[in-house]
Amino acid sequence: MTQADKHFIETCKRILNEGYSSEGTGVRTRWEDGKEANYISVFGVQNVYDVEKEFPMITLRNNSKTVIRAIDEILWIWQKKSNKVSDLNSHIWDQWAGQDGTIGKAYGYQFAKKYDFKTKDGIKKMDQVDYVLYLLKNDPASRRILTNLFNHEELKDMNLEPCAYGTQWSVKEGKLHLILNQRSQDMLAANGWNTMQYAALLCMFAQVCGLKAGTLVHNIGDCHIYDRHVPLIKKLIEAEPVDCNPKLIINNPTKNFYDFNVEDFEIKDYNYNKEIKLGKIPVAI
Repeated sequence: MTQADKHFIETCKRILNEGYSSEGTGVRTRWEDGKEANYISVFGVQNVYDVEKEFPMITLRNNSKTVIRAIDEILWIWQKKSNKVSDLNSHIWDQWAGQDGTIGKAYGYQFAKKYDFKTKDGIKKMDQVDYVLYLLKNDPASRRILTNLFNHEELKDMNLEPCAYGTQWSVKEGKLHLILNQRSQDMLAANGWNTMQYAALLCMFAQVCGLKAGTLVHNIGDCHIYDRHVPLIKKLIEAEPVDCNPKLIINNPTKNFYDFNVEDFEIKDYNYNKEIKLGKIPVAI
């Protein structure tokens, strides 16, 4: 059993046993057939992953291809700083694209905006991503290494408000640690996705800053399981996990974050339960 398996099973059991139902509350989300996509949820979940020890991948189902798509999305947001769905190799954002082919002023759009930041070298104009990298390299003792995508002034211009909206970075004894704050999470469709992509981002930032990857602390506000996902979740948490120690290999020694490509990443020492077949997972929108 991996760290990711343990956290996934424990969190899902907590939701199923202690969660609140959204029925009768007028939920926004709908299934493809137009019916309300209700859910069971708990508020306030924290899971901690030691990324240096093990890359966070569940073995309850196959995530070997999913991880590459997840890394592609994190590069789209943090590196390309794009809101154009055509800049992605997958189609996960197609349903949120407007007539202009973008998701509005969300995610990468916010990271492309430049601000005047106060630094040890005076005021410097840069975006949030470059500010994080600057501080990690030039002021690693800082306790103010943060990003925030939840720009209230422009929420009305976003086709979907950011789910994973905030990060905080910290350097301790040569290791880089990351806190990821997420307002809402679909456990079946997104939990493994978000942990894998931000663990990969942690590894990328650690490499370019000459640090070791430390821990990923994942804070989730509303953590939920949709009604049509409950049978699938029960099938997963009753499955037999596999003992393995997944590792993320970055086949690019670059010290420049903007040189990474999705082809640079591979997973080694990963295995999964080959008996579990979930089929097509319904997605609430």
